[in-house]
Amino acid sequence: MLGPQERGGSVSDDINDWNRQIMAEFRANGGKVGGDFTGVPMVIVHHKGAKSGIERECPLCYLPNGDDVVIFASMGGAPTNPAWYHNLIANPETEIELGTERVPVRVREAKGAERDALFERQKKAMPPFADYEAATSRIIPVLVLERR
Repeated sequence: MLGPQERGGSVSDDINDWNRQIMAEFRANGGKVGGDFTGVPMVIVHHKGAKSGIERECPLCYLPNGDDVVIFASMGGAPTNPAWYHNLIANPETEIELGTERVPVRVREAKGAERDALFERQKKAMPPFADYEAATSRIIPVLVLERR
């Protein structure tokens, strides 16, 4: 299989294409995604670029927490936080697609013991998150999306 550079594309282009495919499947199947994501709680998070102001969206795994949705800025254990994290911190009033419903939310970052407890729950629910944590020296941010 050719990598993105051999095809003349970029890793970013490949990720965007992959995300578009996941979002199309999510929307076509009432919020469900198959393959590697079968049975995994998924949400589409809408966010506005912190610098550009451009409206964006991305599919993410989440942890249910009562009425709240909890997401994790792991970026697969990369050394930096994903762009969507910065966008949500800069513009915390947003919307998510949860199943077939579009839900207005306010984003806040979990800190300290709350953050640690939520991340531990996510590692039990989705063991790859322990690998992401081990792969990076940064503290992976945990964001709580509260219904408005």
